[in-house]
Amino acid sequence: MHRRQKPSAPEHKRDLAAHGGALSMSHNDTRSFFNFSQLVLSAGHLKSPPVLKHSKITYFEVEILDVQSKKQICIVDKIPPSSTILDVKHKFHKACPQWYPSRVGLQLERNGPYLKDSINIQSLAVSSIITLYFTDLGQQVGWTTFFLTEYTGPLLIYLLFYIRLSTIYDQAESTKNFRHPVVHLACFCHCLHYIRHLLETLFVHKFSGGHTPLKNMIKGCAFYWGFTSWIAYYINHPRYTPPSFGHRQVSFAALAFLMCEAGNHFINVALAHQNHSGNKACFPSPTYNPFTWLFLLVSCPNYTYEVGSWISFTVMTQTLPAGIFAFLMVIQMSLWAQKKHKLYLKRFYPEVRRKAAMIPIIF
Repeated sequence: MHRRQKPSAPEHKRDLAAHGGALSMSHNDTRSFFNFSQLVLSAGHLKSPPVLKHSKITYFEVEILDVQSKKQICIVDKIPPSSTILDVKHKFHKACPQWYPSRVGLQLERNGPYLKDSINIQSLAVSSIITLYFTDLGQQVGWTTFFLTEYTGPLLIYLLFYIRLSTIYDQAESTKNFRHPVVHLACFCHCLHYIRHLLETLFVHKFSGGHTPLKNMIKGCAFYWGFTSWIAYYINHPRYTPPSFGHRQVSFAALAFLMCEAGNHFINVALAHQNHSGNKACFPSPTYNPFTWLFLLVSCPNYTYEVGSWISFTVMTQTLPAGIFAFLMVIQMSLWAQKKHKLYLKRFYPEVRRKAAMIPIIF
């Protein structure tokens, strides 16, 4: 039998040292790897995150030139992309105080249309510099002031003729001649018409802060006030003769006038309700109110009712000035209706294409 020889003491120590060194080395490697892993986990990604760059807001410069001479008036700088034409007008007013915003007309091209105040300046930008042409629109008035002035005049003027001032009519004739009932009825209808317009201007119609030149208000006042004076002079004259067919003609025309006034009011309320609700995606539709059923035939029934009121007033009073005024109103209302009808065709083509503008078949 062979006995296994024990290694000598020096060799045995050498083997243990080598084996222990290997164990200690393996243990140290494990601890180092563990510590390195912990360091990586605590530090996050090995790749450093990208440096966040601060977003720079691009500002625009608006160069404003005179539309006639093409000379530079001023440069409005530091215009943010979210600004509108109205913001540009306000900054232009600060640079040139003699032109307040409502008086400033800005165009992208010399012969182009005036830019609306709500247009975003970024939609016009091709580069960081935008060139606009300036036009002085003259002295402006608000739409509410415009309509209140235009409608208050006829109301007061007619009443002055109705009371038969001595400076207008002969006092002796005024006291002698008896007034026909149609004279009182005409005064009531005329006042009702303009009172309705005034109340709707204040409480129904909503104007978006727009303005119109003062000369337009002067023209409108001259037209309405002048015709009111002419109409009222003849109807309230002491020698005024009643209509040819008497009471039947007056009653029929007065009923038609009141129906047209009611229809005009309800149409304006329907249009205002649509604007207030913000639902402009569809054309106004008739409701349970029979006065709104005219929407089925025409796109601008408010003009239809307006014309109907003045035709009825002409038949009721049977006077030439009222007839001329009604004829001119038909022409003016038809032009406005045609213009609005074209806008409706662009926005609501399927719903409006079979409708007339103001009067079925004719307009």
